[in-house]
Amino acid sequence: MRVIELNHIAIHVADVQESIAFYRDAMRLPQLDRPAFDFPGAWFQLGERQELHLIGDRRTPVHSHHRGGHFALQVDSLDEWETQLDKFEATRMPRQTRPDGALQTFVQDPDGHWIELCSLPH
Repeated sequence: MRVIELNHIAIHVADVQESIAFYRDAMRLPQLDRPAFDFPGAWFQLGERQELHLIGDRRTPVHSHHRGGHFALQVDSLDEWETQLDKFEATRMPRQTRPDGALQTFVQDPDGHWIELCSLPH
C-alpha cells in the first residue's frame, strides 16, 4: 500500500469567472473539462498529471500565507514568469533565493491564495 502521487489541489474561490481569468490568462494554465457537479467551479492542468480544482461560492475568509497555506509550482524561467505576472499587475513578492539555491517568488490570486513559483538549482 502506497501513495502514488498528488492528484489535485482544490481551493475555494468567491468568483469563479474572475479566478478562471487569473489562472487561464495570468498563470497560463490549460483549462480542463469538469464533471457536471451541482456547484460552480473550474479545473486546470498543473504540469503533466496534477490538477487545480476551483470550487465556487466561497463565503468565508481565505487563510493563506506564503510560509504556510500555499502551493508551489516548479517553473522553467522565473524571469519570464515575473514579467508575465507583472504584465497582469498580479500581487507578488520580490524574488528570493532559498538556502538550497532555488529561486522563488510568491503570487496572490484574486481570493488571496498564495502560489509559490520556484526554479530549482541546476
